[in-house]
Amino acid sequence: MNLEDVAQRAGVSTATVSRVLNNISVVKNSTRARVLQAVEELRYYPNIHARALAGGSTRTLGLIVSNLENPFFQNVFHALEQEARQDGFEVLVANTQYDPERLTTAVRLMLGRRVAGLALVVSEIGPNLINELAERDVRTVIYSVGAPRPNIHTIKTNYRKGMQLVAEYLHGLGHRKMAFVGHHTTLGPLSDRQRTFEEVMERFAPGVQFTTIARDDGFAGGADAVQALFANGLRPSAVICVNDFMAVGVLSALRRLGLRVPGDVSVTGHDNINLSEHLNPSLTTVHVPRDDIGRSIFRSLVTDNNGPAEMVIEPELVVRESTGPAPG
Repeated sequence: MNLEDVAQRAGVSTATVSRVLNNISVVKNSTRARVLQAVEELRYYPNIHARALAGGSTRTLGLIVSNLENPFFQNVFHALEQEARQDGFEVLVANTQYDPERLTTAVRLMLGRRVAGLALVVSEIGPNLINELAERDVRTVIYSVGAPRPNIHTIKTNYRKGMQLVAEYLHGLGHRKMAFVGHHTTLGPLSDRQRTFEEVMERFAPGVQFTTIARDDGFAGGADAVQALFANGLRPSAVICVNDFMAVGVLSALRRLGLRVPGDVSVTGHDNINLSEHLNPSLTTVHVPRDDIGRSIFRSLVTDNNGPAEMVIEPELVVRESTGPAPG
């Protein structure tokens, strides 16, 4: 089944069928309905790859994330997909597991598919890949890494501010033994959070004790971090997690150790994923508007503005049940 068959069934030209399939609005509604009916009756599936070769791009957007298991990335994807679908785009997703080589491969595969725009919500991107993307004539949005360039827009969250809000809040509650639980702490936006925690603790020195620990991003990583912290002898009265995803594992491990939250240990997360307010206890965290990020990515990818542009998001502290005054 091909384009000519659809055109013959609908009684229109192949150019009209192409306009309908590409969602070009100059076609009359009655004609559009006739074409779509013919497409359904003939079960015609457009050859997207061939259309890309002919037209230079598709109505497909690419999204590459570091960890699709983490609800933060899922929320961004859902918001982007919703906006894209309403405007006739589809979203192709790739997952890197924080591996720079997998990221490079995913980027090149997306470009090979001639995506109309590419979004990278990753921490592991390096300057060489950013330079490569800057040389391509593909609209690109990068989250939290790098600086805006021609054809590259950036969206950033002020993670340093978020971590500072959490650390100072816990210190104000009397906590003097604190631990930071992170992952992939050599990567830019993740290392920013750990460094900010250390800077705040050093500012309060010598009246505080603190440590940092890194494990895999996820529930299991958070639980492993707690086991290691308490096995090493430092019994922190507050545990600050790099994200809510790991904080869930931290809460679970503390419960297994017979420790009360927040009676014995206060716990904080970061991102304010939907799960965080439904935990028991509900999680004190830093709100990052994932839906706004997804929608902003879409607007940046489809708006006619090739010049450098940057959006900065200011996070907010959300206090819930998982934090309280230091024990004793």
